[in-house]
Amino acid sequence: MFKSLRPTRRRSKKRNGHKATKATKALIKSGLKLPTWLLVCILMFASTAYFIERQIREQYAYAGLPIPQNSLQVHTWHRVLRNPGFMVGYSDARMNPLWVTYQLNEGTLGSIGPRPSTFSTDWRTIIRVAHQDYTGSGYDRGHLAPNYAMARVHGREAQLKSFLMTNISPQTPELNRQVWQRIEAAAMDHFIPIKQNIWVITGPIFSGFLLGPDVERLNSSWVEIPDAFYKIFIAPATTERPLSVLAFIVPQNVKGNEPLDQFLVTVREIEDKTGLNFLHRLPEDLQERVETTIQPEPWQLDKVKNQRGRYSD
Repeated sequence: MFKSLRPTRRRSKKRNGHKATKATKALIKSGLKLPTWLLVCILMFASTAYFIERQIREQYAYAGLPIPQNSLQVHTWHRVLRNPGFMVGYSDARMNPLWVTYQLNEGTLGSIGPRPSTFSTDWRTIIRVAHQDYTGSGYDRGHLAPNYAMARVHGREAQLKSFLMTNISPQTPELNRQVWQRIEAAAMDHFIPIKQNIWVITGPIFSGFLLGPDVERLNSSWVEIPDAFYKIFIAPATTERPLSVLAFIVPQNVKGNEPLDQFLVTVREIEDKTGLNFLHRLPEDLQERVETTIQPEPWQLDKVKNQRGRYSD
């Protein structure tokens, strides 16, 4: 009796498999026969969404978002991540932001909300970086878009987003809590009252080449440790004054009490060390002038070069 049932089961499976195959083919075939007008609408929607996103991104930067000087240089490849108040060019290979850009102005200055108890993993990254990856490493979780500035200028949501790990790089305590803090404090307390409106581009500088033997990483993860950090301040031209730029490179091995003018550099030097191109939408002659000169006088840097920071990150 059991033998007579076996052929029936095989035929049943074969027929079911045949039906499934036919159904799959029919589904694929029907998908390929979408009306032309619908395909055109889908393409138009995708193109429009991409164009709008590009336009929004450009509002987060002055004279163009930073771009690689050479698209074949793998170490400069990055993805653009948009957040409230700031934009990030993130490298999944280095597990660091390569640049962060944001605007500071004298708009409505908000209050400073409480800091989150932990930093947040960003789901948009390929390899997740977590708060605990830095624990016990000897390095601080260094903000690039600052907590204080994001809260005061862009509000609570921007402040919370500044605690995403895609906005963080490993910084020594002497750098993060002292020199970096002092530059950030100078921006909020000194540069804004002078310039009213400034743009900032900031990020790490690496000397190693991704998987090279000289690359240093956090012990608990593949997060690459930078050698230094740059920060570029841009004050757009007004009817009263021309465009002016102030740029810094701060190495990891600072003591913390150095005068800030010790770290002044040209934008061109930062471009050479990062492989990135800044301010590329400026007229060529103007770009050449502002990227190759150091002029701290319009920023009155002498008044704050030895000033201590507020130590609030």
